[in-house]
Order: sequence, then structure tokens, then C-alpha cells
Amino acid sequence: MSHDQLVQVRRFNRVVTRRAGALEDHFLARDRPLGEARVLWEIGPDGSDVRTLRSRLGLDSGYLSRLLRSLEQAGLIVVERCDGDRRVYTAQLTAAGVKERNVLDRRSDDLAESFLAPLSASQRERLVNAMGEVERLLTLGMVEIAPRDPTDPQAQFCLREYVSELDRRFDDGFDPKRSISADARELRPPAGVLLVASLGSEPVGCGALKFHPGEPTEIKRMWVAESARGFGLGRRLLGELETLAVESGSRVVRLETNRTLTQAIALYRSAGYAEVAPFNDEPYAHHWFEKRIKT
Repeated sequence: MSHDQLVQVRRFNRVVTRRAGALEDHFLARDRPLGEARVLWEIGPDGSDVRTLRSRLGLDSGYLSRLLRSLEQAGLIVVERCDGDRRVYTAQLTAAGVKERNVLDRRSDDLAESFLAPLSASQRERLVNAMGEVERLLTLGMVEIAPRDPTDPQAQFCLREYVSELDRRFDDGFDPKRSISADARELRPPAGVLLVASLGSEPVGCGALKFHPGEPTEIKRMWVAESARGFGLGRRLLGELETLAVESGSRVVRLETNRTLTQAIALYRSAGYAEVAPFNDEPYAHHWFEKRIKT
């Protein structure tokens, strides 16, 4: 990245914090700063456990505790131990908290309207589209991708969702017992590796490799949650898998896929994968792809 790019990002940050009122002690003309208002909003009408709040907002436990304590002292929330697990604390809005959150909701709409009101119709469209693109790219940057054991709860969630989606989308459903295997033993080193993508505490994607010494490495179990699509996460996962394949000494990676997965097919082709003759007898495959990677 260049120095000019860093300068532009910092300039953007200054404009946004000023325009959104992040520097004010009385955010949206209320009696609390932005941090407290945001926590109140995130707790929501149904409440939230504190660990989820911390992960969702990316706050350290000490700072979040201070924000919660201030809101509790103001009579807007109640923080209590969870009946089912005494180690877990939950935050709930009081009646006053619900009222305050509704006021913040209305004033947030007014603030958003003030962004758009001075602009022409075409300028509004440009701004909203640009904001959408910024949101997508910033969200992608917040996703963390790391190896996980296939028995890890987040890994298990992704693998179940992968199977469930294929079962919904394939013409004749999907039974993993009929498919070429990619079980836990095959997806942990040295036989393979499983990557899980997480946004905060939420698993939003996965991808795996099966290593075959002296032969191409197989890419398996590529999946991205619907809520995380459109951010470029699939391409990022694919790139991470290719990097791991290179580090393992592979020169070629390959995969097979079903004709109903049109977005995945487009991704593979745009990432440099060439369609080749079938190299296995996967019953659910209609397309086989291969790519030579740099070592």
C-alpha cells in the first residue's frame, strides 16, 4: 500500500467521525457519548449476553464493563448472571432503556437524512452506493481466517451448513456419504487443513485442503454464509488455501463442483482455474477445475 492511500484513509476517518458526531459527549443531543449509545443499540429489545456484545463490537472487556456500568447507573439496562450458566452475564434494557433506544433510533434516521438532504438525487445515489462499497470492503477486512480442527464447534457449524446448502440446491439433494470423503481425519495436519472464517464470534465461511504427496492438492468444503456473500470472502478464502498449498510444496490445486453452484464456478474461472477432464468419480460433480500455482 502506498503513503497516499494511508493519507486518504486517515482523511476519510476524520470526516466520518466529525460528521457522525463521534467526538461529541452528547451524541444525537442525548446525555451520553457515541460508545454508550451504540452499546444500548446493540443490546436491543431482546437483550444480549456480554460476551456476544464484546465480540460484536470488538471491545476489550474492561472498556465494555465501564460502558455497561454507566448505562446501568443511568437506569437504562440491567446486567445479570444467566440462569443456565452462572459464568455468563446478560444485559437487558429497562423500560427507560427501551424508550431511550427508540429516541436514538429516530434521531439516527434524522442524522442519516441530514447526510443526504443537501445533495442532489444523483449525488445521493453516488454517496449511498459508495457507502455500500466501503461497508463491504471494511467488513471483509474484519473477517479473520484461521485453521481450526474439524471438531471445533465453529468448524462443525460451517460443515453442517455446507452440507445443508448443497442438499437444498442440488437437483437430487446431497448425501455426504455418497460423495468423495473429506472427514475430520483427512482435514487435519498432515493429511489436510481446514480454514474457518469468522466475523466477530460468528463463523461465516470455510474451506479445506486434502494433501496428496506427489499429486495435486484437493480443495474441499468451500462455503460462505449468505450473510457474508458479496464481500469477496470466497475469493479471499480461495487465496488463503492456495497459499497453504504452496507452503506444502504443491504445484497444482484442483477441485470439482456441481453445475448449480454458478457463483462458485464463476469465482474459480475468474481466479485462473481451467476446466479439465474429470479426474475422479465424484457423483455430484459436473465440472472439474485445475490451477497451476507458483511455488
